[in-house]
Amino acid sequence: MNLLIKSATISDPGSPYYQQVADVLIEKGQIVKIGKGIESDADIFDARGKHLSPGFFDLNCNIGELGLETKEDLKTGTQAAAAGGFTGLALMPNSQPPAHSKSEIEYLVNRAKNNLVDIYPLGAISYKREGKDLAEMYDMYQHGAKAFTDGNRPVQDAGLMERALLYTKGFDALVFSYPEDTAIAGKAKVNEGEVSTLLGMKGIPALAEELMVARDLYLAEYTGSKIHFTTISTERSVSLIREAKKKGIPVTCDVAVHHLLLTDQVLLGFDSQYKVKPPLRTKKDVKALLAGLKDGTIDAITSQHTPHEVEFKDVEFEIAEFGMISLQTAFSIALEAGLSVASIVEKLAINPRKILGVDAAVITEGNIANLVIFDEKAEWTFDSDNNKSKSYNSPFIGHKLKGTILLTVNNNKVFKP
Repeated sequence: MNLLIKSATISDPGSPYYQQVADVLIEKGQIVKIGKGIESDADIFDARGKHLSPGFFDLNCNIGELGLETKEDLKTGTQAAAAGGFTGLALMPNSQPPAHSKSEIEYLVNRAKNNLVDIYPLGAISYKREGKDLAEMYDMYQHGAKAFTDGNRPVQDAGLMERALLYTKGFDALVFSYPEDTAIAGKAKVNEGEVSTLLGMKGIPALAEELMVARDLYLAEYTGSKIHFTTISTERSVSLIREAKKKGIPVTCDVAVHHLLLTDQVLLGFDSQYKVKPPLRTKKDVKALLAGLKDGTIDAITSQHTPHEVEFKDVEFEIAEFGMISLQTAFSIALEAGLSVASIVEKLAINPRKILGVDAAVITEGNIANLVIFDEKAEWTFDSDNNKSKSYNSPFIGHKLKGTILLTVNNNKVFKP
């Protein structure tokens, strides 16, 4: 693959060409020259007025493979990722069977070879994600698992989480915490507050998340282990993690992109496409999350892409599954939430790789071309024709969105939506 990108604004803070307008020549998947007025016989892409940044990287992505391929498989999932500007995905072990041994990790790593999108399967903390016994964590780590999590099942047993933190410390692996106290959350479906009262539905209090954040921060401090909180959603969670960072506890966290824009007010129409977990919170929480991104408390943004077949979403709100597809819309939603291009690149491309210990995709001569070109001003409509996912559970289908992905490049491959 030979490609000459003309007149792109390089939006990579790690690049020596940061904020410069330059041509980028790619030959056989490698950046061979960056400068002005480059001439070549390669295919030309005019990027005048457009941004070029490292490819986006998602720390919380659900793809049905293994076992739930009717929701999403690696082929459709990576196509949706490439269309959304993602060149790397950390896969949650929310599959059947879950990725809880080296066999599942090896399968996913091998299945994803020679793909434009790099796949990093996350191993389960506990066997079958049952929260009882530790899974074969070191074995999985040796075969490609970069971090460990029970996915959308929070680890309720504090002793098990402590042992996981201590065990992974020995080989410098990372533990993800999905913070929810299920005894507090119960079987509720929405955020506890004014909206849940108006809906006549039992709510999930912010306390359910915050108790678990506090617990796991204490455990990380006690064990001296690093920990990552995924999809935090409340004002108090941000405050707890901010204070922990000031104390020197090795903690990072991310937020699902839809929590930066949507509040529980959108649930007044009982639209199950907005049913996610953690649940959509209040304007006060959204404001705190945006402030946490700005001051560095929140390190990364995730898509929390969660595909479902139509029969699991187009049903009554109470029985609908949690989650929405969002790989293709994550960039646009982040823009709609008011984030700058620089902030999006930092939180969606730079920091996720740092957190997971993946090599940075720096745009400089001699490096592999791992990049995305986007126009933050152009508008597009997300619809069934351009949706690359196997599933359609998104409240943004049919909506006009700002921010277009023009080209995604990685592993000597090009994707043009």
